[in-house]
Amino acid sequence: MPLTSHLIELRKRLIVSAVAVLVGFGASYAFSEELFHFLAAPLVAALPPETDSLVFIGIIEPFFTYLKVAIVAGIVLASPVILHQIWGFVAPALYKEERRWFLPIVICSTLFFFLGLLFAYYLVFPLGFKYLLSFAHEELRPELSIALYFSLAIKLLLAFGIVFELPFFMTIFARIGVVNAAFFSYYRRYAIVIAVIFSALLTPPDIFSQLLMAGPVIVLYEMGIAGARLFGKKSPDKEGEEDEEKEG
Repeated sequence: MPLTSHLIELRKRLIVSAVAVLVGFGASYAFSEELFHFLAAPLVAALPPETDSLVFIGIIEPFFTYLKVAIVAGIVLASPVILHQIWGFVAPALYKEERRWFLPIVICSTLFFFLGLLFAYYLVFPLGFKYLLSFAHEELRPELSIALYFSLAIKLLLAFGIVFELPFFMTIFARIGVVNAAFFSYYRRYAIVIAVIFSALLTPPDIFSQLLMAGPVIVLYEMGIAGARLFGKKSPDKEGEEDEEKEG
């Protein structure tokens, strides 16, 4: 296909994806307040008794916060359509063998991402917020803005969603032969340092929140090494040894 045909195809699929996001946004906006309450539930549960709700410090803050909630929810609802459009655009350019693996990879990657979101919401949020709010006392009362909380919550959810992709992509890179399990094992100490720095940049500035992210990252890295060892591409020598063992 000429370049113009590719661009026309890309535009068509982008329009379909945009329409899907708009439909998802429209469906979500009617429930944006309930969705925000669900998102804020871990924080509200951790608030001290004298402060049992969030506040807003700008007259339009609730409106824009609910609008952002609906946009994010709309993208999530539209994600199956978006993934289908990506598949439809990329598939014709792939070889038959590559086409066989592409869709399962996209699906598994999405599942790992949502697993990270669930881990953050149901485990990290309750523990992290409870610890951070433990610094409150009679002279230091928390008054938490809904806009600032939404920004923090989305940043943490995205961070954990991306982090949970780590073992999956480590296994993929090992499978296609770019790296191997020995490479990941050799650079383990550097990976730990990077995990700590990465966690410090993405979490609030306290050691507890940083450990809540750095710990899972290290565990996920070890899972990636195991996946690379099990499913990684084997060298010709090792494949020959395995064939000899099977024949023997």
